Amino acid sequence: MLPYIRQDLAQFSAYKPHPGSDSDVPVATQFDRLDTNESPYDLPHELKQKLAWTYQELIETNRYPDGGHEELKQAIADYVNESAHITSSTFTSENISIGNGSDELIRSLLIASCLGGNGSILVASPTFSMYAILAQTLGINVVTVGRSEENFAIDLKAAQSALESPQNPAIRAIFVVHPNSPTANALTDAEIAWLKSLPEHLLVIIDEAYFEFSQNTLVTEIQQHPNWVIMRTFSKAFRLAAMRVGYCIAHPELITVLEKVRLPYNLPSFSLAAALLAIQNRQLLLDTIPQTLEERNNLQTILAQQPQLKVWHSAANFIYLRPRIINTSIEIEGYLSKLTEELKANGTLVRHTGGGLRITVGSPEENTRTLKRIQAVLAQLNSD
Repeated sequence: MLPYIRQDLAQFSAYKPHPGSDSDVPVATQFDRLDTNESPYDLPHELKQKLAWTYQELIETNRYPDGGHEELKQAIADYVNESAHITSSTFTSENISIGNGSDELIRSLLIASCLGGNGSILVASPTFSMYAILAQTLGINVVTVGRSEENFAIDLKAAQSALESPQNPAIRAIFVVHPNSPTANALTDAEIAWLKSLPEHLLVIIDEAYFEFSQNTLVTEIQQHPNWVIMRTFSKAFRLAAMRVGYCIAHPELITVLEKVRLPYNLPSFSLAAALLAIQNRQLLLDTIPQTLEERNNLQTILAQQPQLKVWHSAANFIYLRPRIINTSIEIEGYLSKLTEELKANGTLVRHTGGGLRITVGSPEENTRTLKRIQAVLAQLNSD
């Protein structure tokens, strides 16, 4: 370890992006990339043409981008009101902060609430790993509780006990995903009731990255709970994973703080233009969601028929499964690793995480190939 680097940074692992073709496992020439919960569909050609025109005619590359994001903030606020079926004046640009992906927003929320020994965060595992990773990079303590093995609901008794524990520093922020990644389950009524019961000195962050697929939001609760933050992204349903644009909705006072701690000019002009174009053409981009949901249901049904697998109901654009036939955690991990490697060798990338496999819903063609490959690999593993 370098002597001038914090010693605790040697103790944790960085987030690992999708593996691509850098593994020793023999790989196919073309991957079906079903490991990162992206949309399988690129921007339509006509929108790419508009974006290219914007770049050529309107973006001056010698100038800094719009650091205030006002036009995009207002467009997002209009979309939030529309999608929540509330009045157009409920949320305004003052309720919106925009980040370089949701990761920057998570980091800003951590800086604003817990940095400098001011508090710990609470997460329920398995969940999105970046909450803990970003907290650790900032030297913030992470308190982890479990989830039900039956439906992956948060262990609320353990969570409440953690809040009441005389830990130092005390828990200051709670991160939940609705629906959760990697397990795809939406928050239950009991979980939502617990979140509503929390005192206002706790910051509650609800990540709705998959809102467009679940169509289930808690954004209207911000009016009654000013300590709540709703996070969303352009990386999934809006097909802009390459542009790295996330946003959050919160009380204006909290937004003011987030604007203080975010980096200036945090989004390139091209990303801002792409996000604005996408949200202005949302009906076109979101028209593929019914097909994705139909494909998801088909994948769930067919994979659930495999006796070796347990598949959970999904409220997102991915499904989660675990082996039924393995008895110990070591065997489960070995089986899952083998399944992941064999699928990759045959051309399908899936995510081995949280003691199971997370499979993104792809295009109909990708899903058909993936089902055939999974069935073939399962048959092979059973015969070994």
